[in-house]
Amino acid sequence: MSNFIPIRDALNKNIDSMIKQYKKLYVVHIDKDEFWNLYLDSFPKGTNEIFKERREYDCNYCKSFIRHMGNVVAITEDNQLKSIWDFAIDDNRFTPVFKALTQYIYKHNIQNIFISNDKTLGIKQNRQIITPHNITTWNHFYYELPKEFINNSYDTIETIKGNKHASYTVFKGSLQQITIDAIEIILELINSNTLYKGIEWKHQLETLLDYKQKYDILKNDIERDNFIWKASIELNESISRIKNHSIGNLLLDISEGMDLNEAVKRYEKIVAPTSYKRPKAIYTQKMIDDARKKINELGFSDALQRRFANQSDLTINNILYANRTQIGGIKDELDVFESLSSNVAVKAKQFDKVEEVTIEKFINDILPTTRNIEIYLENRLSNNLMSIITAKNKDSKSMFKWNNSFSWTYNNNLTDSLLKEQVKQAGGKVDGVLRFSIRWNDTSGEHDKNDLDAHCITPTHHIYFSQMNDKITQGKLDVDNTYPKVNIPAVENITWPNKDKMVDGTYIFSVHGFANRGGTNGFNCEIEFDGNCYQYDYPYNVKEKETVQIAVVTLKNKEFTIQHNIEPLNIMSKDIWNCKTNTFIPVQMLLHSPNYWDEQTIGNKHYFFILKDCINPDRPSGFFNEYLHQDLNPHRKVFEAISNTMRVEHIDNQLSGIGFSSTQRNDLVICVEGKTKRMLKIKF
Repeated sequence: MSNFIPIRDALNKNIDSMIKQYKKLYVVHIDKDEFWNLYLDSFPKGTNEIFKERREYDCNYCKSFIRHMGNVVAITEDNQLKSIWDFAIDDNRFTPVFKALTQYIYKHNIQNIFISNDKTLGIKQNRQIITPHNITTWNHFYYELPKEFINNSYDTIETIKGNKHASYTVFKGSLQQITIDAIEIILELINSNTLYKGIEWKHQLETLLDYKQKYDILKNDIERDNFIWKASIELNESISRIKNHSIGNLLLDISEGMDLNEAVKRYEKIVAPTSYKRPKAIYTQKMIDDARKKINELGFSDALQRRFANQSDLTINNILYANRTQIGGIKDELDVFESLSSNVAVKAKQFDKVEEVTIEKFINDILPTTRNIEIYLENRLSNNLMSIITAKNKDSKSMFKWNNSFSWTYNNNLTDSLLKEQVKQAGGKVDGVLRFSIRWNDTSGEHDKNDLDAHCITPTHHIYFSQMNDKITQGKLDVDNTYPKVNIPAVENITWPNKDKMVDGTYIFSVHGFANRGGTNGFNCEIEFDGNCYQYDYPYNVKEKETVQIAVVTLKNKEFTIQHNIEPLNIMSKDIWNCKTNTFIPVQMLLHSPNYWDEQTIGNKHYFFILKDCINPDRPSGFFNEYLHQDLNPHRKVFEAISNTMRVEHIDNQLSGIGFSSTQRNDLVICVEGKTKRMLKIKF
């Protein structure tokens, strides 16, 4: 069988050439017995006769080689398969055999990479003794594998192949499920330094984008499958398995149509610390271009620039009440309470017994005969301070859900509370029946590194960072902060969801100094129940291991009462928005929010008391996304950026005062003068 040697050498040369050109080898999924029989049956008649007991090329050595290496292929540059049998050979016996094997291989898909535990496959030759003087030498299929195809690791072949198949499967899912748009959006966020730790993924995403673009133009499933196998082996696992990483979840969320802001929030919940604060709004250049196009299309360009509204902007039919002496600039000489001076603070507890009315009853039954109104501006209402905003161009088209160009903003640039909002942002619950929230490190420019802890001793448990849940009363510390970040207020929060589950007795609230790291600014906190929110300010440095007791709340027969250890801010007076808190302030006008003007009923109703000399010192946002016309919803992130950039310019003759949402429980003490003078507590 010496004439077999050129056949074997040609095959080995072809394998060498494939390795040199394509580097990696794979195996296709075949029936190995069927493949062996195909090999035997494909010889031309008369070229593989019986030699003694079996056919000439039917030996166990060749059979072992063909079963182990006969299904080996490479993947070409154009994602086609290249079989080891696919080459030209000048031999009438083997040409049809190799052709048949090649055609069979090309009908099957890749199963895995090619790797072996053995250095050699097959045997080069062996000798058979026919008689002492008749010794026959047989040559066989035989190949010495390069070291890169030999398993020299401690892992089994099955483990190695399992790992490679997992990379193929995950990368296939990435290419099928992740869109080019999603990758480009994330790359744009990374380039603008908007995505937390996004820069760490820039190279991987750029590579993924390149492979995704190549994958999408492939013509059929076979080419795509070959492309995936080749790519998944070539690429680092950080790319081939990117779908399993946090950035992969973000890519999938965006690809599936999730709101970009929500998708980024989900991503940051995985990778960002709880105190992380986003540096920029989430939007891309494409989003900006689309928003600009839609703004021009709808005619809203003139509506973007905003200013504080003033009295001349209003029409009489949208004013529920107006003090004409105040509006006309005539000095008010009425002394509403002879016993009270407008510059002397009054304790809110003096008004516990006043007559209570709902806001609607006040508007319908009392307001029509009222000539003068003063509100008692409690400290707790500081976040209810509000301003009405309008477009600079009075003739601009409304870009809101309602038919006018007016909007509003509350103090701290909120649409409706601050400590509460910060607790919510940190993941805390603020809608329970009893809430205790603390905050420190909220002084701009000063980093208070102290570790303060919220504590509550309940009738059944001591709630703090080491014992966060009271299983009996269901009280829970749901926000814990151990190391405040620069310019990010630190908050902690304890809340109870259900009064019926709580146990009668005392609930003792305090703040404990776990670690003093040089902070000197103290803290502030809130205790809220039954619609009452008591605010406390402790401006002194909390020493390490020091406990500052705030208040004791008592629950008896399902009713809360409170005893203060620190005087609440509700009782102390302070200056804010050119108004003195805990004093009576004249009301110039009473209005519904603009979404309820002209008989409209769109969204939540607000009630605005425009106050004399009340001046918003800030430059708030001109509008909020929840106000926008529905056609602008797809562009809300860009509008958020626009609103933050195009701030309202400061003026003194503004419509500012105090506002209340119809959806939030609250109350306001007022003095009204009509035919008589009386004190009322309006319930919202």
